[in-house]
Amino acid sequence: MNFLKLTLVVSFLFLVSSQSFSQIPNGYYSIAIGFTGDTLKDSLNNIIDGHIEFPYTSGSQMDCWDVLKQADKDPNNSTNVVGIYSRFSMNGPLEYNSGQGWSREHVWAKSRGNFGTSRGEGTDLHNLFAEDISTNSARNNRNFDKGDTRYVDNSGAYSGSTDAFTSSSRWVWEPPDSLKGDVARIIFYMDVRYEGENGELDLQVTDSLLPSSSQLPLHGNARTLYSWHLLDTVSNQEMRRNDTIFKYQNNRNPFVDHPSFVQSIYGARYGNVSVGSKELNGINVFKIYPNPSNKNIIVESNKRSIVEVLVIDSQGRLVLKEQSLLNRVDINVDELKKGFYFIRVIDSEGQEYTHRHIIE
Repeated sequence: MNFLKLTLVVSFLFLVSSQSFSQIPNGYYSIAIGFTGDTLKDSLNNIIDGHIEFPYTSGSQMDCWDVLKQADKDPNNSTNVVGIYSRFSMNGPLEYNSGQGWSREHVWAKSRGNFGTSRGEGTDLHNLFAEDISTNSARNNRNFDKGDTRYVDNSGAYSGSTDAFTSSSRWVWEPPDSLKGDVARIIFYMDVRYEGENGELDLQVTDSLLPSSSQLPLHGNARTLYSWHLLDTVSNQEMRRNDTIFKYQNNRNPFVDHPSFVQSIYGARYGNVSVGSKELNGINVFKIYPNPSNKNIIVESNKRSIVEVLVIDSQGRLVLKEQSLLNRVDINVDELKKGFYFIRVIDSEGQEYTHRHIIE
Protein backbone atom coordinates (compact mmCIF):
# COMPACT_ATOMS: atom_id res chain seq x y z
CA MET A 1 0.00 0.00 0.00
CA ASN A 2 1.43 3.32 -1.07
CA PHE A 3 0.23 6.17 1.15
CA LEU A 4 1.66 9.21 2.87
CA LYS A 5 2.54 9.07 6.53
CA LEU A 6 2.53 12.18 8.71
CA THR A 7 5.01 12.58 11.54
CA LEU A 8 5.74 16.26 12.12
CA VAL A 9 4.34 18.87 9.82
CA VAL A 10 3.95 22.61 10.03
CA SER A 11 0.59 24.31 9.57
CA PHE A 12 0.14 24.86 5.88
CA LEU A 13 -1.14 27.95 4.13
CA PHE A 14 -1.66 27.64 0.41
CA LEU A 15 -3.16 31.10 0.01
CA VAL A 16 -0.76 32.01 -2.78
CA SER A 17 -1.37 29.05 -5.03
CA SER A 18 -5.11 29.30 -4.42
CA GLN A 19 -5.26 32.97 -5.39
CA SER A 20 -3.16 32.29 -8.48
CA PHE A 21 -5.82 30.03 -9.97
CA SER A 22 -9.11 30.53 -8.12
CA GLN A 23 -11.56 33.27 -9.01
CA ILE A 24 -12.29 34.52 -5.50
CA PRO A 25 -14.39 37.71 -5.56
CA ASN A 26 -12.76 40.69 -3.88
CA GLY A 27 -13.79 40.89 -0.25
CA TYR A 28 -15.53 37.50 -0.25
CA TYR A 29 -13.84 36.46 3.01
CA SER A 30 -13.39 39.93 4.52
CA ILE A 31 -15.64 39.33 7.55
CA ALA A 32 -13.66 36.19 8.46
CA ILE A 33 -10.15 37.59 8.33
CA GLY A 34 -8.37 37.66 11.68
CA PHE A 35 -10.63 35.17 13.46
CA THR A 36 -9.89 31.63 14.68
CA GLY A 37 -11.77 28.74 16.25
CA ASP A 38 -15.54 28.88 16.57
CA THR A 39 -15.63 32.58 15.71
CA LEU A 40 -14.00 31.85 12.36
CA LYS A 41 -16.35 28.91 11.83
CA ASP A 42 -19.39 31.12 12.47
CA SER A 43 -18.06 33.82 10.16
CA LEU A 44 -17.49 31.35 7.33
CA ASN A 45 -20.97 29.91 7.82
CA ASN A 46 -22.43 33.38 7.39
CA ILE A 47 -20.52 33.72 4.10
CA ILE A 48 -21.34 30.36 2.50
CA ASP A 49 -24.87 29.54 3.66
CA GLY A 50 -27.99 30.34 1.67
CA HIS A 51 -26.57 29.06 -1.64
CA ILE A 52 -28.53 28.56 -4.87
CA GLU A 53 -30.03 25.07 -4.91
CA PHE A 54 -30.61 22.72 -7.83
CA PRO A 55 -32.95 19.73 -8.02
CA TYR A 56 -31.31 16.34 -7.71
CA THR A 57 -32.97 15.20 -10.94
CA SER A 58 -35.07 17.11 -13.45
CA GLY A 59 -36.37 16.36 -16.91
CA SER A 60 -36.16 19.91 -18.21
CA GLN A 61 -34.39 22.46 -16.02
CA MET A 62 -30.76 22.52 -14.89
CA ASP A 63 -30.13 19.89 -12.22
CA CYS A 64 -27.26 18.28 -10.31
CA TRP A 65 -26.43 15.91 -13.17
CA ASP A 66 -25.87 18.88 -15.48
CA VAL A 67 -23.56 20.74 -13.10
CA LEU A 68 -21.48 17.62 -12.39
CA LYS A 69 -20.93 17.17 -16.12
CA GLN A 70 -19.06 20.48 -15.94
CA ALA A 71 -17.45 20.16 -12.51
CA ASP A 72 -16.12 16.61 -13.03
CA LYS A 73 -15.47 16.78 -16.75
CA ASP A 74 -12.71 14.52 -18.04
CA PRO A 75 -9.92 16.86 -19.27
CA ASN A 76 -9.06 14.31 -21.95
CA ASN A 77 -12.64 13.78 -23.15
CA SER A 78 -15.02 16.68 -22.63
CA THR A 79 -18.15 14.52 -22.99
CA ASN A 80 -17.08 12.24 -20.13
CA VAL A 81 -16.96 12.63 -16.37
CA VAL A 82 -14.32 11.18 -14.02
CA GLY A 83 -15.17 9.24 -10.85
CA ILE A 84 -13.81 10.77 -7.66
CA TYR A 85 -12.41 7.53 -6.17
CA SER A 86 -12.19 5.14 -9.11
CA ARG A 87 -10.91 7.77 -11.57
CA PHE A 88 -12.86 5.90 -14.27
CA SER A 89 -13.86 8.04 -17.28
CA MET A 90 -17.60 7.63 -17.90
CA ASN A 91 -20.12 8.71 -20.51
CA GLY A 92 -21.46 12.00 -19.12
CA PRO A 93 -24.71 12.36 -21.13
CA LEU A 94 -25.73 8.81 -20.14
CA GLU A 95 -26.34 9.83 -16.52
CA TYR A 96 -27.75 6.95 -14.43
CA ASN A 97 -29.55 5.22 -17.31
CA SER A 98 -31.24 2.50 -15.24
CA GLY A 99 -27.94 1.44 -13.70
CA GLN A 100 -26.00 1.36 -16.97
CA GLY A 101 -24.44 4.81 -16.57
CA TRP A 102 -22.82 6.57 -13.62
CA SER A 103 -23.85 7.70 -10.17
CA ARG A 104 -23.53 10.70 -7.84
CA GLU A 105 -21.38 10.23 -4.76
CA HIS A 106 -22.23 12.10 -1.56
CA VAL A 107 -18.82 12.51 0.08
CA TRP A 108 -20.58 13.31 3.35
CA ALA A 109 -22.75 10.19 3.09
CA LYS A 110 -26.42 11.13 2.88
CA SER A 111 -27.35 8.54 5.53
CA ARG A 112 -25.11 10.40 8.03
CA GLY A 113 -28.03 12.58 9.09
CA ASN A 114 -30.49 10.80 6.80
CA PHE A 115 -30.96 13.89 4.64
CA GLY A 116 -31.50 11.93 1.44
CA THR A 117 -31.51 13.85 -1.83
CA SER A 118 -33.73 16.75 -0.91
CA ARG A 119 -32.43 20.23 -1.54
CA GLY A 120 -29.88 21.62 0.90
CA GLU A 121 -27.60 18.97 2.35
CA GLY A 122 -28.68 16.38 -0.21
CA THR A 123 -27.97 18.45 -3.32
CA ASP A 124 -25.02 20.58 -2.20
CA LEU A 125 -22.73 20.39 -5.22
CA HIS A 126 -19.55 20.85 -3.21
CA ASN A 127 -20.40 17.49 -1.64
CA LEU A 128 -21.59 15.74 -4.84
CA PHE A 129 -19.21 14.04 -7.28
CA ALA A 130 -19.44 11.78 -10.28
CA GLU A 131 -18.64 8.13 -9.55
CA ASP A 132 -19.26 4.79 -11.20
CA ILE A 133 -22.18 2.92 -9.72
CA SER A 134 -20.27 -0.04 -8.28
CA THR A 135 -17.62 2.10 -6.53
CA ASN A 136 -20.34 4.38 -5.18
CA SER A 137 -22.05 1.32 -3.73
CA ALA A 138 -18.80 -0.07 -2.29
CA ARG A 139 -18.01 3.17 -0.49
CA ASN A 140 -21.55 3.16 0.95
CA ASN A 141 -21.49 5.33 4.11
CA ARG A 142 -18.09 4.14 5.32
CA ASN A 143 -16.06 6.39 7.57
CA PHE A 144 -12.97 7.98 6.07
CA ASP A 145 -9.95 6.31 7.62
CA LYS A 146 -7.04 4.00 6.82
CA GLY A 147 -8.01 0.84 4.93
CA ASP A 148 -6.11 -2.40 4.49
CA THR A 149 -7.67 -3.93 1.37
CA ARG A 150 -7.38 -2.45 -2.10
CA TYR A 151 -10.79 -1.95 -3.67
CA VAL A 152 -11.25 -3.93 -6.89
CA ASP A 153 -14.17 -3.04 -9.12
CA ASN A 154 -15.83 -6.08 -10.62
CA SER A 155 -18.77 -4.46 -12.39
CA GLY A 156 -19.59 -5.24 -15.97
CA ALA A 157 -18.81 -1.74 -17.20
CA TYR A 158 -15.53 -1.25 -15.34
CA SER A 159 -13.10 -3.67 -13.81
CA GLY A 160 -9.72 -3.69 -12.15
CA SER A 161 -7.97 -2.28 -9.10
CA THR A 162 -8.26 1.33 -8.02
CA ASP A 163 -6.09 3.31 -5.61
CA ALA A 164 -8.87 3.30 -3.01
CA PHE A 165 -8.79 1.00 0.02
CA THR A 166 -11.44 -0.49 2.26
CA SER A 167 -11.46 -3.15 4.96
CA SER A 168 -13.29 -6.36 5.79
CA SER A 169 -12.95 -5.75 9.54
CA ARG A 170 -13.54 -1.97 9.86
CA TRP A 171 -16.28 0.16 8.28
CA VAL A 172 -13.81 2.52 6.57
CA TRP A 173 -12.93 3.95 3.17
CA GLU A 174 -9.54 5.35 2.15
CA PRO A 175 -9.53 7.39 -1.09
CA PRO A 176 -6.49 7.61 -3.38
CA ASP A 177 -3.59 9.68 -2.01
CA SER A 178 -4.19 12.45 -4.54
CA LEU A 179 -7.81 12.84 -3.34
CA LYS A 180 -7.33 12.55 0.41
CA GLY A 181 -7.07 16.29 0.99
CA ASP A 182 -10.00 16.97 -1.37
CA VAL A 183 -12.20 14.65 0.68
CA ALA A 184 -11.08 16.20 3.96
CA ARG A 185 -11.83 19.73 2.78
CA ILE A 186 -15.30 18.64 1.60
CA ILE A 187 -16.13 17.11 4.98
CA PHE A 188 -14.91 20.22 6.79
CA TYR A 189 -16.96 22.35 4.39
CA MET A 190 -20.11 20.39 5.28
CA ASP A 191 -19.34 20.73 9.00
CA VAL A 192 -19.15 24.53 8.63
CA ARG A 193 -21.94 25.01 6.09
CA TYR A 194 -24.66 23.13 7.99
CA GLU A 195 -25.14 24.44 11.51
CA GLY A 196 -28.77 23.56 12.19
CA GLU A 197 -30.23 26.82 10.88
CA ASN A 198 -33.32 27.34 8.70
CA GLY A 199 -34.49 23.77 9.07
CA GLU A 200 -31.12 22.30 8.09
CA LEU A 201 -29.19 19.68 10.04
CA ASP A 202 -26.27 20.46 12.33
CA LEU A 203 -23.59 18.30 10.70
CA GLN A 204 -20.48 17.62 12.79
CA VAL A 205 -17.16 15.87 12.24
CA THR A 206 -16.26 13.31 14.89
CA ASP A 207 -13.37 11.16 16.02
CA SER A 208 -15.69 8.16 16.17
CA LEU A 209 -15.98 5.42 13.55
CA LEU A 210 -19.73 5.09 13.19
CA PRO A 211 -21.45 1.81 12.30
CA SER A 212 -23.22 1.55 8.97
CA SER A 213 -26.61 1.64 10.70
CA SER A 214 -26.06 5.01 12.39
CA GLN A 215 -28.07 7.92 11.01
CA LEU A 216 -26.63 10.51 13.37
CA PRO A 217 -25.51 13.71 11.59
CA LEU A 218 -21.86 12.87 12.27
CA HIS A 219 -18.96 11.87 10.04
CA GLY A 220 -15.54 10.48 10.89
CA ASN A 221 -12.72 10.15 11.31
CA ALA A 222 -11.97 13.82 11.97
CA ARG A 223 -8.38 13.34 13.12
CA THR A 224 -7.53 11.29 10.02
CA LEU A 225 -9.20 13.82 7.76
CA TYR A 226 -7.21 16.62 9.39
CA SER A 227 -3.93 14.83 8.66
CA TRP A 228 -5.06 14.12 5.07
CA HIS A 229 -5.71 17.82 4.59
CA LEU A 230 -2.16 18.62 5.67
CA LEU A 231 -0.59 15.92 3.52
CA ASP A 232 -2.51 16.40 0.26
CA THR A 233 -2.35 20.05 -0.74
CA VAL A 234 -4.93 21.88 -2.82
CA SER A 235 -4.54 21.01 -6.51
CA ASN A 236 -5.31 23.11 -9.58
CA GLN A 237 -8.15 20.72 -10.43
CA GLU A 238 -9.65 21.20 -6.97
CA MET A 239 -9.50 24.98 -7.37
CA ARG A 240 -11.08 24.81 -10.83
CA ARG A 241 -13.90 22.69 -9.45
CA ASN A 242 -14.48 25.20 -6.66
CA ASP A 243 -14.78 27.93 -9.29
CA THR A 244 -17.25 25.84 -11.31
CA ILE A 245 -19.49 25.11 -8.33
CA PHE A 246 -19.39 28.79 -7.36
CA LYS A 247 -20.55 29.72 -10.87
CA TYR A 248 -23.75 27.70 -10.37
CA GLN A 249 -24.30 27.51 -6.62
CA ASN A 250 -22.92 30.94 -5.70
CA ASN A 251 -20.92 29.81 -2.68
CA ARG A 252 -17.38 28.55 -2.29
CA ASN A 253 -15.51 25.97 -0.25
CA PRO A 254 -13.39 28.24 1.98
CA PHE A 255 -10.92 25.44 2.73
CA VAL A 256 -9.95 25.23 -0.93
CA ASP A 257 -9.46 28.99 -1.17
CA HIS A 258 -7.74 29.33 2.21
CA PRO A 259 -6.49 25.94 3.45
CA SER A 260 -5.08 27.56 6.61
CA PHE A 261 -8.67 28.00 7.80
CA VAL A 262 -8.67 24.26 8.56
CA GLN A 263 -5.76 24.73 10.96
CA SER A 264 -7.37 27.82 12.46
CA ILE A 265 -10.64 26.02 13.24
CA TYR A 266 -9.63 22.42 13.91
CA GLY A 267 -5.94 22.58 14.82
CA ALA A 268 -6.46 22.85 18.57
CA ARG A 269 -8.63 19.72 18.55
CA TYR A 270 -6.85 17.50 16.06
CA GLY A 271 -3.17 18.28 16.36
CA ASN A 272 -1.67 21.75 16.31
CA VAL A 273 1.70 21.03 14.66
CA SER A 274 4.60 23.41 14.20
CA VAL A 275 7.79 21.64 13.13
CA GLY A 276 8.68 21.81 9.43
CA SER A 277 9.43 18.18 8.72
CA LYS A 278 7.57 15.76 6.49
CA GLU A 279 7.92 12.06 5.79
CA LEU A 280 7.04 10.07 2.70
CA ASN A 281 6.64 6.30 3.14
CA GLY A 282 8.57 6.51 6.43
CA ILE A 283 11.62 8.29 4.96
CA ASN A 284 12.29 11.89 5.92
CA VAL A 285 12.24 14.05 2.81
CA PHE A 286 13.04 17.56 4.01
CA LYS A 287 13.29 19.93 6.96
CA ILE A 288 12.80 23.68 7.23
CA TYR A 289 14.42 25.34 10.25
CA PRO A 290 14.81 27.22 12.51
CA ASN A 291 11.26 28.31 13.08
CA PRO A 292 11.08 31.12 14.16
CA SER A 293 14.00 32.51 12.14
CA ASN A 294 15.70 35.89 12.31
CA LYS A 295 18.63 35.70 9.88
CA ASN A 296 18.58 32.47 7.85
CA ILE A 297 16.10 29.79 6.86
CA ILE A 298 17.58 26.41 6.01
CA VAL A 299 15.78 23.92 3.77
CA GLU A 300 17.27 20.42 3.76
CA SER A 301 16.42 17.20 1.95
CA ASN A 302 18.09 13.86 2.57
CA LYS A 303 16.52 12.16 -0.43
CA ARG A 304 15.66 14.56 -3.27
CA SER A 305 17.27 17.62 -4.77
CA ILE A 306 15.59 20.93 -4.09
CA VAL A 307 14.71 22.74 -7.31
CA GLU A 308 13.17 25.95 -5.99
CA VAL A 309 12.29 27.65 -2.71
CA LEU A 310 9.86 30.58 -2.62
CA VAL A 311 9.34 32.91 0.35
CA ILE A 312 5.90 34.52 0.26
CA ASP A 313 4.53 37.14 2.63
CA SER A 314 1.13 37.06 4.34
CA GLN A 315 -0.38 39.13 1.50
CA GLY A 316 0.57 36.51 -1.07
CA ARG A 317 3.51 38.45 -2.54
CA LEU A 318 6.70 36.67 -3.57
CA VAL A 319 9.57 38.29 -1.66
CA LEU A 320 12.46 35.85 -2.20
CA LYS A 321 13.27 33.02 -4.59
CA GLU A 322 16.19 30.59 -4.46
CA GLN A 323 16.92 28.01 -7.14
CA SER A 324 19.17 25.05 -6.58
CA LEU A 325 19.85 21.44 -7.50
CA LEU A 326 21.34 20.71 -4.10
CA ASN A 327 19.98 18.99 -1.02
CA ARG A 328 20.37 22.11 1.13
CA VAL A 329 19.38 25.71 0.53
CA ASP A 330 20.29 28.58 2.89
CA ILE A 331 18.11 31.68 2.54
CA ASN A 332 19.10 35.00 4.10
CA VAL A 333 15.98 36.69 5.51
CA ASP A 334 17.76 39.34 7.56
CA GLU A 335 16.21 42.19 5.55
CA LEU A 336 12.62 40.92 5.69
CA LYS A 337 10.11 42.46 8.07
CA LYS A 338 8.99 40.50 11.11
CA GLY A 339 5.83 38.44 10.72
CA PHE A 340 4.35 35.34 9.14
CA TYR A 341 5.68 34.03 5.84
CA PHE A 342 5.11 30.91 3.77
CA ILE A 343 7.93 28.76 2.45
CA ARG A 344 7.08 26.87 -0.71
CA VAL A 345 9.48 24.08 -1.72
CA ILE A 346 9.55 22.30 -5.08
CA ASP A 347 11.67 19.17 -5.23
CA SER A 348 13.21 17.21 -8.10
CA GLU A 349 10.19 14.91 -8.40
CA GLY A 350 7.83 17.84 -8.84
CA GLN A 351 6.33 17.63 -5.36
CA GLU A 352 5.37 20.92 -3.75
CA TYR A 353 5.19 21.69 -0.02
CA THR A 354 4.15 24.92 1.63
CA HIS A 355 4.94 25.71 5.28
CA ARG A 356 3.99 28.56 7.54
CA HIS A 357 7.06 30.26 8.99
CA ILE A 358 7.76 33.05 11.46
CA ILE A 359 10.49 35.64 10.99
CA GLU A 360 11.24 37.65 14.11
